[in-house]
Amino acid sequence: MYLNILLKNKNLSLYKLSKLSGIPLTTLNDLVNEKVDISKCNSKTIFALCKFLDIDINNLLSNEIELNKDFVTYKDYLNNERLKGENMKTVNELLEFLNHSHSEYQAINNLKNLLIKNEFLELNEEVKWNLKEGKNYFVIKDYSSIIAFKIPKKIDTYHFQISAAHSDSPCFKLKNEDDIISCGYNKINCESYGGLILSSWLDKPLSIAGRVIVNNGNSIETKLVDIDKDLLIIPNTCIHFNGSLNNGYIYNKNIDMVPIISLGSEKNSIKKLLSKELNIKENEINSYDLYLYNRQLGVIGGENSEFIFSSKIDNLESSFLTMKGLINSKQNTSINVCAVFFNEETGSLTSNGADSTFLIDTLRRINYAFKKEEDLLPALAKSFILSVDNAHAIHPNHPELSDANSPVYLNKGIVIKNNSNMSYTTNAFTYSVVSKMCEKFSIPYQTFYNRNDIRGGSTLGAISSSHVSIYSCDIGLAQLAMHSSYEVAGADDVNIMFNFMKNYFSSNIEIKDKKVTIK
Repeated sequence: MYLNILLKNKNLSLYKLSKLSGIPLTTLNDLVNEKVDISKCNSKTIFALCKFLDIDINNLLSNEIELNKDFVTYKDYLNNERLKGENMKTVNELLEFLNHSHSEYQAINNLKNLLIKNEFLELNEEVKWNLKEGKNYFVIKDYSSIIAFKIPKKIDTYHFQISAAHSDSPCFKLKNEDDIISCGYNKINCESYGGLILSSWLDKPLSIAGRVIVNNGNSIETKLVDIDKDLLIIPNTCIHFNGSLNNGYIYNKNIDMVPIISLGSEKNSIKKLLSKELNIKENEINSYDLYLYNRQLGVIGGENSEFIFSSKIDNLESSFLTMKGLINSKQNTSINVCAVFFNEETGSLTSNGADSTFLIDTLRRINYAFKKEEDLLPALAKSFILSVDNAHAIHPNHPELSDANSPVYLNKGIVIKNNSNMSYTTNAFTYSVVSKMCEKFSIPYQTFYNRNDIRGGSTLGAISSSHVSIYSCDIGLAQLAMHSSYEVAGADDVNIMFNFMKNYFSSNIEIKDKKVTIK
């Protein structure tokens, strides 16, 4: 075996390889000295060697005897390309996006930059649009919602194929008022945003991101800010003072969930901090929309790299993958539209939420640009929208909370979500369209129902449909710890969703006489 050559090429010692990979030094010595046959090693050791020596499994095992039974399954696991090439690239791109999208404002700005990089043109809502066939565009509303779309090379008989996700996640929002001075601590006054899991915000480094409205003479302007520092913490009480902490203690948002930023008695620490960060004077700061975020980076985790651990998986995972799917899709005869709305976690009742006219206004303006106003309603009648928001995976410690006949799992594919009270918009017809598409493109999928005695959540599909009357289906990816400050998803699911969205936007869903053909 040529392990010594590989080590030399990588400038690695056996000791360093052992530390990096977790493989015992004695095992590595035995392999180098050919005391142990590589085929006798367990799958974890083989995988670690491939990873840290950056070598293909077939090359590593060349001229070796037949693999043992334990490794055969793992070889198949590796050979399915889940941790290689473009698949790993997409996972890393998602993590890069998550790690730099600490509020909806940063998330939308990062999506904007991604679109510009891929030759999408930015539009202004305030002026008339001059659109051209074969071009790609996007429009942003109030820095926190975005709609991107692709115009086919020739607009004749057409329809819309749309996806909708959201940019916000449950968290704490700063109140625009003075700090609280208490017991020698300087505390920041916040209020909860959305249905967050309070305990997940305790005892961890936090910081602040969002936007600041700045006075500039007679005008005001918006500046984005993300303070890259372990800045605040919400400290728990010790178990000695609160013996009920492990016995169902109910946290009071106004008392237990107030972060500390410093010791001392000086107020206005936030404005001082912002002025320094933005290189402006304190009196130039008019107002702000700022949010706390968990400083822990998103990572790939698990023994076999099967998990993603990160903040804001709900729903920035969907936002990124739907947009990436649109960008990488092939041109067809439909007008493809990818929307990412704000304020889903608080009901969408805003000018840039799903319960606004932002989407239908955009569709109308596309029609107006091509002087096809009279074709809008027929086009909508043949259109389709996917509401893409994550789903609840069966919980390892509480499987009883899932419907016994339709549990969904991490890394098992797209989840089609159903609810008889229409919290999800899926019905038999739209379910069949999505499942048929999954089967056509060999995309694994699962079916989700809540237990009949558990309400579950709702999302933006039903809200969007109240403004745009078209066929709709709710889908997502399975995840754990939804609405925690740090969540869990499946690494394999990332590419499954990306490939599904790419195929969705590349296909032509023809709806005619209540029949569907997917081309």
